This record gives sequence, structure tokens and C-alpha cells, in this order.
Amino acid sequence: QVQLVESGGGLVQPGGSLRLSCVASGFPSANYPLGWFRQAPGKGREGVSCISGRDRSTHYADSVKGRFTISRDSAKNTVYLQMNDLKAEDTAVYYCATGDLRGRIWSLAWDEYDYWGQGTQVTVSS
Repeated sequence: QVQLVESGGGLVQPGGSLRLSCVASGFPSANYPLGWFRQAPGKGREGVSCISGRDRSTHYADSVKGRFTISRDSAKNTVYLQMNDLKAEDTAVYYCATGDLRGRIWSLAWDEYDYWGQGTQVTVSS
């Protein structure tokens, strides 16, 4: 059974930083990508970033490029999201996810992922 557990969310002022972690267990394949998604109140789920399991390529939504960095520690089965220069519009519940993506090596489309964590709240406010 695949289990994903996120942590690291919290309240931060605009311009501040947070690092989210997601520990995966029962991982079906080391080649599965790991993605970060977010959902703000009243909005749909949005792809933020993902890291491929095969070539470790990284991919970002335009809204977070240059501010967020995704990384993966395979030995710890953990994926991180370093978030810098946070803005009010980054406020959301952040989720990590994985799946076989039907053979694709990466995607920011949430409906292509099969397994999800419970989410961690990030609030950016002064």
C-alpha cells in the first residue's frame, strides 16, 4: 500500500521561506515521478512541481519558477519542496502525489496521479 505523508507547512510572512517534505512508503517503483500540487480555497487543484523518477528531471509551474525547488532523496524515499520568496497567492493546501502516469515520465496534471498524501497547509500572510 502506497502511503505519502507531507509535513513542513505553516504560517509565514510574505517573502519568507518554507520547506515541505513528503515521505513515501510502499513505493511501487523507484521510476515513479513525485509531484507537488496545491489547492487554494474555492479553486481547483494545481500542479506546482514534479521530479521524474527515471532521469530526475524537474519541472515547475510558471507561477513558481525561480522561487520553488523540488528535490528527491531516494535513500530516504523523500521528496522536498523548498519554497522561497513566498507570496500571498501561494497560500493553499499542498499535496504530494505519485503514480505511473500511464508511462509518461512527468506531468503537472493532477488527474494523472494515483496516490496522494493528506496535505499540509501553507499560509502566507503578514
